Amino acid sequence: MEPVTLETGRLVLRALAAADVDAVYEACQDEAIQFYTPVPVPYRRTDAEKLVGEKLPAQWADDRDYTLGAFRKDTGALVGTYCLTLVSRGVWELGYWAVREQRGRGYSVEAARALCDWGWATLDVHRIEWWAMVGNTGSRAVAERLGFTVEGTLRNRSIANDGKPHDWWVGGLLRP
Repeated sequence: MEPVTLETGRLVLRALAAADVDAVYEACQDEAIQFYTPVPVPYRRTDAEKLVGEKLPAQWADDRDYTLGAFRKDTGALVGTYCLTLVSRGVWELGYWAVREQRGRGYSVEAARALCDWGWATLDVHRIEWWAMVGNTGSRAVAERLGFTVEGTLRNRSIANDGKPHDWWVGGLLRP
């Protein structure tokens, strides 16, 4: 599938472009993003270049992972990235990270809602899942504001960038 562009009242969601590499690189220097998401640590500019120039376009082409960058309409600033990833037939996972300076303003809820609405309308989706490492209260707050039901905690679900196993929350959102 070709990348789409979505708009909300305050945001434009679009495929990341070469001009966005510096903003992605800067955002991924955040220790919280490095701890709670599966980005390389340390995060180098070449990681951002590969993500934007190779990995994300290939995922769109494979029709299994759709990532968009969210940008403020008023300033053009990167807010974060938001993705839907195929888990199994009809089940997709919502993932996201937000630039530290853009958090707490409702942008992630706005962006994720637009992406989920696109998913319901475009993809064969009956369930969207959300996963976050226990302690990532910002991610959980976004998921709950989107209407996800937190369904449980999985003990030692995965090894984080710190090399240790961590518990994870899981939630689900069913087709409206």
